[in-house]
Amino acid sequence: MLDLSLYLVTDSTLAGTRPIEQIVEQAVLGGCTIVQLREKNLPTGAFVARARKLKEVLAPYHVPLIINDRVDVALAAQADGVHLGQSDMSPIDARRLLGPEAIIGLSIEHLCEIEQANTLPVDYVAVSPVFPTATKSDIATPLGLCGSIAVVERSVKPVIGIGGINRKTVAQAMQCGLEGVAVVSDIMANSNPQQVAYELKQIILSSLNHRGK
Repeated sequence: MLDLSLYLVTDSTLAGTRPIEQIVEQAVLGGCTIVQLREKNLPTGAFVARARKLKEVLAPYHVPLIINDRVDVALAAQADGVHLGQSDMSPIDARRLLGPEAIIGLSIEHLCEIEQANTLPVDYVAVSPVFPTATKSDIATPLGLCGSIAVVERSVKPVIGIGGINRKTVAQAMQCGLEGVAVVSDIMANSNPQQVAYELKQIILSSLNHRGK
């Protein structure tokens, strides 16, 4: 079963001079259950090379590697799946290319998008964004807590939240009924990603346990 509880989204800018692979491995040791490699400005060849390297790092931990947007990179690197935005390749086409075993996620930026998402071959949807965030510039107005609750109530797929989620906001986000949360800066920018991931995971598990999951 896919564990979406603590979903790490990478950000090379926040990593600074530290290797992405090192931060990711530490975050996984702290409790991250799934990793999305997001590279908006990396040339395709370098993107594939980084994805292959990261897949090697994650393999011993049995943590899936998801590629942001790029189905071609996911195919080339034999990643576990892709995460798509509303303007990216159709999940139907992505499923056809990647096959039935691939993990496919889809961002939901407006409440009206959930009805169509329910009919698509995706494994989860992501409320994007829950809170205001500085890590992405091309995002919609935050759906907020009420919007997140509405998506959870209407979705037939597991729902995670992304955008402005950190140790201060994660408890609030999980109260919306989410299966998990995606975190970027709180982990990627911290000098001790393992400890941050551990702290986040404890809050998430507490929320899930409270629900009886």
